[in-house]
Amino acid sequence: MIVGITGGIGSGKSYVAECFLSYDNTAYYHADEEAKKLMNESQEIKEKIILEFGSEAYKNEELNRSYIASQVFDNPGRLQKLNSIVHPAVKSHFQDFVAQKEASTIIIYENAILFEAKSDQQCDIVITVIAPLEDRIARVTSRDGVTREEVMKRVNNQWSDTQKKLLSNYIILNISKKETLLKVQDFYNILTKKSLLF
Repeated sequence: MIVGITGGIGSGKSYVAECFLSYDNTAYYHADEEAKKLMNESQEIKEKIILEFGSEAYKNEELNRSYIASQVFDNPGRLQKLNSIVHPAVKSHFQDFVAQKEASTIIIYENAILFEAKSDQQCDIVITVIAPLEDRIARVTSRDGVTREEVMKRVNNQWSDTQKKLLSNYIILNISKKETLLKVQDFYNILTKKSLLF
């Protein structure tokens, strides 16, 4: 069973994923982290990114993340182009990951833009993690050392919680870590029963 976990930046997706991984028979795929690895390791992706964004896209053989960010966060067209280069590779990489797992494994698939990339189509269940906007901003500014304005640029490049909730099977409101942990426990029990049907 593939369980997609999505939500806006700073909502607490990774914390929810960590909670699930405390249980047996679970595996974890973090789409954003794997995308970063592929952008650094795949020669094909490197060539396509350099062709689109120029030689400044890489510095010392590593993706120049600050340069790429400056190119895409204020330009939806450029962001879409970057996604069109990276997402197909991530999708293929994820399919290989799934193929290596036992059929009974619950695969936790964390993807910030699950719906935007149409990756929800690969999932049996989708959980959207939400949190108040001010909480999200505080988390990200503290975690990443960025400004409120930079966080809002990222927020505005993602689907709204309302859009995501309409397409999700379950919602987790992540304010209190203790309460979130209890919700994950409930969902895990539901999912282990559902997994018998897949």
